[in-house]
Amino acid sequence: MSDSSNGYKIVADNRQARYQYEILETYEAGIELKGTEVKSIRDGKVNLRDGYGLIRNEEIWLHNVHVSPHQSASQVFNHDPRRTRRLLLHKQEIRKLIGQVEQQGLTLVPLKMYMKQGKVKVNMALVRGKKLHDKRDDLKRKQEKREIERAIKNY
Repeated sequence: MSDSSNGYKIVADNRQARYQYEILETYEAGIELKGTEVKSIRDGKVNLRDGYGLIRNEEIWLHNVHVSPHQSASQVFNHDPRRTRRLLLHKQEIRKLIGQVEQQGLTLVPLKMYMKQGKVKVNMALVRGKKLHDKRDDLKRKQEKREIERAIKNY
């Protein structure tokens, strides 16, 4: 799961988010981690599915992302798997997000976590929840696209 042309390795992907939410904007954010968390992330032991971002005191915090404790590390040095982690973004990006999240009722959701030049990055998305009929429309469009591709392939 790596993209050598951009020089980064995708560690975790939240595919469910693309189905449940309409993605409006994406941001690349750094993440504040402990040493054993970096080792676990490098091994791909991350679950982004239930994760979300909250804004408190002009800082963005990543909640509910599960990073498994590292196997070979001592329990003394290991971390809490579901602890909240601070995201590192520029002040102007945070101010822009504060306005959009509070006034428009949007949500911050992690899309993917990856290693870029030895650092862990999170791709956060500003999203709006899809209604059931939107999800059905997306599925219908996907199926039609597949059928068209099959028809072209058979000719």
